[in-house]
Amino acid sequence: MSPQYPHDQPPAAGELKEVAPGVFWLRMPLPFQLDHINLWLLRDGDGWTIIDTGFPDDGVRATWSAIIERLDGPVRRLIVTHFHPDHLGLATWLMEKTGATLLMTTGEFLTAHVVWNEVGGHGARFMVEQFRQHGLDAERLAKFEKRGSGYRKAVPALPEYYQRIKAGDVVTVNGLNWQIIIGHGHAPEHMSLYCPELGVLVSGDMLLPRISTNVSVFAATPDADALGWYLESLDELTGNIPEKTLVLPSHGLPFFGIGARVEALHAHHEDRLRALESSCEQAPQSAADLLETLFQRALDTHQTMFAMGEAIAHLNYLEQAGRLSRSTDADGVIRYTRSPKAAH
Repeated sequence: MSPQYPHDQPPAAGELKEVAPGVFWLRMPLPFQLDHINLWLLRDGDGWTIIDTGFPDDGVRATWSAIIERLDGPVRRLIVTHFHPDHLGLATWLMEKTGATLLMTTGEFLTAHVVWNEVGGHGARFMVEQFRQHGLDAERLAKFEKRGSGYRKAVPALPEYYQRIKAGDVVTVNGLNWQIIIGHGHAPEHMSLYCPELGVLVSGDMLLPRISTNVSVFAATPDADALGWYLESLDELTGNIPEKTLVLPSHGLPFFGIGARVEALHAHHEDRLRALESSCEQAPQSAADLLETLFQRALDTHQTMFAMGEAIAHLNYLEQAGRLSRSTDADGVIRYTRSPKAAH
């Protein structure tokens, strides 16, 4: 069964659409191929709670200013699902504008700071070396070196204090309890929020209706099984969230059919894993060699960053499952070969 979409169109620019009692949908533009993000406003007594912020540019700030002026009460809390710029980018600005308290997980708050400051194995120089080890050519590596920290350019300022949210917590909004569900693989400690009384899951980037969320391996954790973590997180969602739940994703349209969507994502990733195995059958392959296997389209520098992280995640999964063997060749490049013991 395919996902069912109760709303066939997003709200108009700068408008709020009520999708459940006291839950409002706002869409903001993004300057990427993925050209939008969904944000959510929750009525909270005589005030409001905002979930995620949008990407920091003047147009988004102007839209937020107009919306905040129209709201019938103060914004008291800002909940950020994870550290990526389209979710956290305007947090400092919104906090200063509204006086709202920021709620985040520790993993996302601290990751934002280490990525922004390029320390602890995070940042452009670490990523360039990681991609070099995985076979990316000098021309594309030079573009990443020239580009520098895309995160710092996309997030002009970071909050310096927050209220910590952790797995199993409950956040009460407007007298209703929202259960905190932590997912892994897309970000270190991604927060989704589930309200049983409303039958609503704010899934963030962990569960999207039409595209598969990016799952990458960071240079700081080169052997991480990010894809395995992501698939386990999806299974935890379906194990705890009823099928009739309305899923509110960060990209795409709200939908019903969480089980079918998770099943489709499992099938998609297994298809990609098998394609990688086949490509490694005849000769050892690096992650860079396998980009065309995973992505049958031209990739710009921004897309190549996500594609390399995703390729490494799939290869780590296969190697740790015994389906591929890994070696480092004389040129210092990591390559993968179909394991003789791998299941066919």
